[in-house]
Amino acid sequence: MLALPFSAVSRGTSDTEAVGAALGEYLLSHNQADAFLALYGDLGAGKTAFVRGLASVVTPAAHVCSPTYTIVNEYRGDGRVLCHLDLYRIESEDDLFSIGFYDYEGVMMAAEWCEKAPYALPERHIRVRIDKTGEELRTITIEEIA
Repeated sequence: MLALPFSAVSRGTSDTEAVGAALGEYLLSHNQADAFLALYGDLGAGKTAFVRGLASVVTPAAHVCSPTYTIVNEYRGDGRVLCHLDLYRIESEDDLFSIGFYDYEGVMMAAEWCEKAPYALPERHIRVRIDKTGEELRTITIEEIA
């Protein structure tokens, strides 16, 4: 069972998805179905793969794809909602209002590229950092921020 803070080495997409699934299990077992996950990592680091693993536990029937063009994808299942956001093209608070960022309540949110909108992060959130350390190798670090 995953405990926070947590760090792991991923040797590929399936490892990254497994860590996401483990975090999903942790969050549900700690009654945090409305957690905010701030994801950080370079292009191609595995942020969407991580969310795919998370969704496999939180909203099991969801087909996860990158929100790059849609900005927000909503996944529903087992009475829960997981919102997957891409903040890469967010340039202001007005942009966040226009995508309905502040309207989501009681849902789990996983936001990629949070470095683009640090002012929008809730005071309490979970930071997920995925760092490339090789062609397929990644270091995944997860910690609670309060």
